[in-house]
Amino acid sequence: MTSPRSAARASAARAAHDRPRRVAFVGLGHMGSHMCRNVTTAGHEVTAYDLDRRAVRAAVRTGARGAKSLPECLEGAELLITSLPGPPQVRFVLCGPDGAIARMDAGALVIEMSTSSREVGREALAAARARRIDFVDAPVAGQTIRAESGTLAIYAGGSKKAFARALHMLEAMGDPQQIFHLGPSGSGYAVKLLLNLMWFMHAIATAEVLTVGVRAGVDLETLHTALVHSPANSGFLERDVRMVLDRGDYDEGFAMKLVTKDLGLAVDLARDAGVPVEMASLVEQLHRRARLTYGDDAGEMSAIRLYEDAAGVSLRASSARSAEPATTIPDS
Repeated sequence: MTSPRSAARASAARAAHDRPRRVAFVGLGHMGSHMCRNVTTAGHEVTAYDLDRRAVRAAVRTGARGAKSLPECLEGAELLITSLPGPPQVRFVLCGPDGAIARMDAGALVIEMSTSSREVGREALAAARARRIDFVDAPVAGQTIRAESGTLAIYAGGSKKAFARALHMLEAMGDPQQIFHLGPSGSGYAVKLLLNLMWFMHAIATAEVLTVGVRAGVDLETLHTALVHSPANSGFLERDVRMVLDRGDYDEGFAMKLVTKDLGLAVDLARDAGVPVEMASLVEQLHRRARLTYGDDAGEMSAIRLYEDAAGVSLRASSARSAEPATTIPDS
């Protein structure tokens, strides 16, 4: 049985955990802008900063206080959340004598939510420990639609204490059933890179199979249905590729320049772990070719276009149904 004194302590801990926090939010891009709004909506006192002044003004319209500089954003903050493009930006914002961690008080908490590298994460963690600041790496998945709805999947690495401190804030941005504490610092970064790698592997595999099938004369919808109901099914095949098949939408919400950044980091992770990853390296190079062909800002599924263009087919539910192979396929 819980004693009255223990119950009182637990109640006080919950109250401290749930109270409004003074939050500095840095990085207001496609994902960060929605995440910042959800933290503000949850009742926290948020000061927002981004190099893009338009993004800061948009955050102000949703209830945050705007800052003109990183030092101004950090004034009085007990918690910092960052959502940045990649490792160089994370290192610049967090590390070094002029970085955010050096400007924060002992006892503060940093939640770093970018897709970044474990190397930069180790630098940030060392800086945080030197200042007696808790640090959690917590990259996200779910695209902008789930960032907007506050239902992101979040992959967290850090001490149990740091994760417990961060959990209430993470729940303002993510689905509570999909917030995972994966282990010590760096674990969140690792898992996010690996799930991205697997997703883009599925993209290449799906592009190859559908293109070959259509060129071989199989109706696209019939082929797709058969594969979905087979042991070869995947979430990408069943759901994600439909935006290409139905609308020709290659998802510009996540640009190829970020795709190749993430895949490069995943290959680097494998190299650091001492694991040969021939398939991962090929998938990375195919996406680099798609970026070179279609541009830095092309949608994240643009590698599928490489196969469509090479085979002379259009993987569309309406047009591909009646598409004839570009060349005659000989009988076997």
